[in-house]
Amino acid sequence: MPTVAPLDLDGHCVVAAFVSDVPHFALADGVVHRLADGHRQVAAHDGLTCATLDERGERLLTGGEDGKVTAIGADGSLEHLADIGRKWIACIASGPQGAIAWGAGRTAYVRFADGRTKSFDHPRTVEGIAFSPKGMRIGVARYNGATLHFPAADGKPTELEWAGAHTGITFSPDGNFLVTTMQEGALHGWKLVDAKHMRMTGYPAKVKSLSWSPKGRWLASSGAPAAIVWPFQGKDGPMGKAPLELGTRGNTQVTAVACHPADDFVAIGYADGMVLAARIADQKEVLLRRPGKGAITSLGWDRAGRRVVFGSEAGDCGVIDIAG
Repeated sequence: MPTVAPLDLDGHCVVAAFVSDVPHFALADGVVHRLADGHRQVAAHDGLTCATLDERGERLLTGGEDGKVTAIGADGSLEHLADIGRKWIACIASGPQGAIAWGAGRTAYVRFADGRTKSFDHPRTVEGIAFSPKGMRIGVARYNGATLHFPAADGKPTELEWAGAHTGITFSPDGNFLVTTMQEGALHGWKLVDAKHMRMTGYPAKVKSLSWSPKGRWLASSGAPAAIVWPFQGKDGPMGKAPLELGTRGNTQVTAVACHPADDFVAIGYADGMVLAARIADQKEVLLRRPGKGAITSLGWDRAGRRVVFGSEAGDCGVIDIAG
């Protein structure tokens, strides 16, 4: 049976993740908590807005209401990477060769490993940002579509248009597809080789969480009473194919998803605090955590795929050992 080690914190957990296999919990008040030889914490921001792991999983990159970008190591070390003044950091992403990108207002920034920073202005607010897994390329989610830049070059950006508010963005692990979340409760995708559109609609709520399976064959998403899992095995992605529905519950919404690092199953968090694991092949489910105080906001696996870290909007967080 899975066992849960709870950590009750005071506030909204923005991101829960393993940093070098050490559980970290980044809270909206700007404090990052970690479980390493007891409960420790570091004040990273005056208000934290976003966080993500770096490419190696060795640092937690964070952005705040204070306009600062930081990196936190598993040992609690804090490095200030940027300060853009009185602008909120709305989104943050890690990329290849130690690069980092973030968005603030209408500007996307890329910081290279040598500390150089390059900025890209847009006509509308930067809502989401992501690196392509192939080459130094970023995607920016914005109103009415997405914009692609090559930060190391000076060419014109590629504009991908689709009407509506695009709020988040992700590249497929093979770099062939780009997918955005939308305000209206939908996903939109582009096949990058020919800019062909992919519409993934029918969500009763806004999609706030996306996760790719390890080889990119599946894309799991929140925003419905089940985890909606789209097939991406074919050259046209999910077009003409129905998604799988994992962990269906009639009385509550899925609020967070995290695919296992090696195998095709998904950790699923719900609005009532429950966490399940579901296998894609046969849709078999295992209860990992009973309902709690608040909606699950973030889930993450350790490198071995044996532990799941979770955070909630009410601060009831913890670590699940699925082996018991």
